[in-house]
Amino acid sequence: MGVAAGHGPDLEVTEEEVPVARKVLDLLQSSRQHQEARGQRGGRPSFRLSELRLALLKEKAFTDPLRLLQRLKRVGLLEEVASTREDRTYVPTSEEHLLGFLRSSLEAPEPGFEGTMSGPTNEAIELREMDTEYFLYLKDLLTDRLPAVLKFAEEFTLASLVSYTKELFGEELFLDILIGLLHQYALCDAPLMAPTGRPTGTSGFNLSLFGPPGTGKTFAIDDMIRGNPKAGVPPHGLPGRNRYCGGITPVQFLRVGSFYRGRTFNFIVPEFNDWFKYRGMVEPLKLVMEQRPVKWETTLGTIGPYIFASYFSVNYNVRVEGGSDYWTTIADPNFAALEDRMLLRFHRMTKARFRAVETSAERLELGEIDFSRAGMIRDHLTLVHAVQTGHPLARRWKRKGVALTRQLYGSLRSVSEKALDRTSHPRFSPRLKSRAVRLAAAGALVGYFAQGSDDVIPVGKEEEGLARRFYEEEIAAREGKGSWRH
Repeated sequence: MGVAAGHGPDLEVTEEEVPVARKVLDLLQSSRQHQEARGQRGGRPSFRLSELRLALLKEKAFTDPLRLLQRLKRVGLLEEVASTREDRTYVPTSEEHLLGFLRSSLEAPEPGFEGTMSGPTNEAIELREMDTEYFLYLKDLLTDRLPAVLKFAEEFTLASLVSYTKELFGEELFLDILIGLLHQYALCDAPLMAPTGRPTGTSGFNLSLFGPPGTGKTFAIDDMIRGNPKAGVPPHGLPGRNRYCGGITPVQFLRVGSFYRGRTFNFIVPEFNDWFKYRGMVEPLKLVMEQRPVKWETTLGTIGPYIFASYFSVNYNVRVEGGSDYWTTIADPNFAALEDRMLLRFHRMTKARFRAVETSAERLELGEIDFSRAGMIRDHLTLVHAVQTGHPLARRWKRKGVALTRQLYGSLRSVSEKALDRTSHPRFSPRLKSRAVRLAAAGALVGYFAQGSDDVIPVGKEEEGLARRFYEEEIAAREGKGSWRH
């Protein structure tokens, strides 16, 4: 039990402390249930030291709980809010992060595996290691690199990220790379605020790159995010928040998913099309992408019910038939399921794209691509994510919503109206517009530190322009007209 060697003693729950971690988790969950039963939804759950000692005594566990409690306080996950000679009261500084840490420190899966169908026993260990990786990266950032990161962040905006990706990969390829990076910013699930001040959604979205093999899809969602040391590509994405799912069957994924209830991670699936080939998997995967209760029953047992609160970034490989019409190139019956539930990018292997992919591969192999800003961008992304998810170490900054505007919607409506003027039977879904809005919101999050001290982050001209470009390109692809250009 405990984190892997070298991951730091402050985050390790020893074998002796497992009963303490389990009882703290039980007490916090019980406190939350009592609050909800009384209609008190805004407060933080709490527990008293005397309650914890009594619960441990009933189980004949004689470990001193103060050792673990003090470490949780030291790393910023727990706060002592009241103390007397007789007792002490504790509350989590961030309920999500503390409960996630406690759950991942216990190797047994959460409830949700019934019958004889067991879960992947190593997933709790992997989840704990990812939490540790994230925590230690953030702690090092705040301790050793914060002044440089803040200086960088004051001028770093969506325009800066667009410029970076264009310099690396050129006009033909940069947009997929950019969207893959913006997907990472969106994982913080920042609230989207209507002009009335009411939240109407969150920034998170599922991402699918849809098309034939060899068009650069894996590079955009995996190599740039997690890094590829063999190819000399440093990681740009969030540390400890990207779960690679290469080789996992959809049945294995449904088991794995129950470990992540209440947590928001990104699941990278390089061959998402393979998951739809398994009999009976289409409907469960739809529920997963919709973040609705998932329950999968077989003769061997039942998985769930649970709600998957994380997101996907996936490749969906299809073979095209060579026609110019969008719908004739798609011979896959599951395309509609993805388009309704994901931000989906479609492209064929055109001559221009072939040459761009070929040129980028040559430049990469010859060491001509300059990734020198990768580390600073990753630091910036991690700090924005920590702030926006309320991480205890980033409490000096406040979480902000993204302000949606009528101007953004009006601009996107002009794009769809122009397309509707060309046909009486549109070939694109109205949901495509909502994906463009989320892309604009993700772009706005890049400017968290550059936009000033407002309570919300505005969607500016650059973000609106990106949303329009995405919307126009995807409509054009669905009309069989190729890519739109400025």
